[in-house]
Amino acid sequence: MPGPAAWSLFRQRLTAHRHYWRSSAIGSVLEPVLFLAAMGLTLGTLVDRGPGLPGGVGYLAFLAPGLLVAAAMQTATGESSYPVLGAIKWDRTYDAILATPARPVDLVAGHLLYVAFRVTTSAAAFLLVLLAFGAAESPLVVLTVPVALLTGLAFAAPVTAMAGRLEEDAAFAALQRFLLVPMFLFSGTFFPVGQLPAVLEGVAYATPLWHGVALARDLALGTPQAGTALLHVGYLALWVVAGTLLATRAFTRRLLR
Repeated sequence: MPGPAAWSLFRQRLTAHRHYWRSSAIGSVLEPVLFLAAMGLTLGTLVDRGPGLPGGVGYLAFLAPGLLVAAAMQTATGESSYPVLGAIKWDRTYDAILATPARPVDLVAGHLLYVAFRVTTSAAAFLLVLLAFGAAESPLVVLTVPVALLTGLAFAAPVTAMAGRLEEDAAFAALQRFLLVPMFLFSGTFFPVGQLPAVLEGVAYATPLWHGVALARDLALGTPQAGTALLHVGYLALWVVAGTLLATRAFTRRLLR
């Protein structure tokens, strides 16, 4: 179990974040807002004039919760890739912390606490924009923030484990190009995955992003089903738990060798 050192690391990351929060807000909030404005209000008008989406859902209401969760994925992944490898290899912050009574599990827990803070604040800011756009059809839309948090951690934990094993940062570019971007485009954020070929549709259902997007969209539209919601939450929680265990193992092997 994580100890008090986890909170110390969280506070250290929070203090550092105060110096660059403005630049990080561009990627985690402004960029998805521009997507929402560009695609929800322009492309959305064309979609709504045509056959439209199943159930008569407006494209803006369909798109907004998906973008909120996809932004959580990007924020969590960004905070768990280069910063983690840097703390291990380049600035050796984690070595310095381990000179105290802290343990590797505390490093992982403190890092994930910080990621949770970043994802939650970004998602809350995006939710306010979503409401300003009139893109929510149910009061349950407020629950999209904890869904974004869970989805973000489902990516942060395994990417932290990955960063804990790497010697070079080239793999992060491959992760972005070959996994995150395809997931962003084809996991239900912009159109129903039922429109994909059967093979790709099955792949989309296996991604944690699709589960987060589907659950957030159901909440925003006021159409959640208890059984389906539990399935989404359980699948995302499985990624969080497995990723956390792998990250703790990677940190222990690398930093205590």
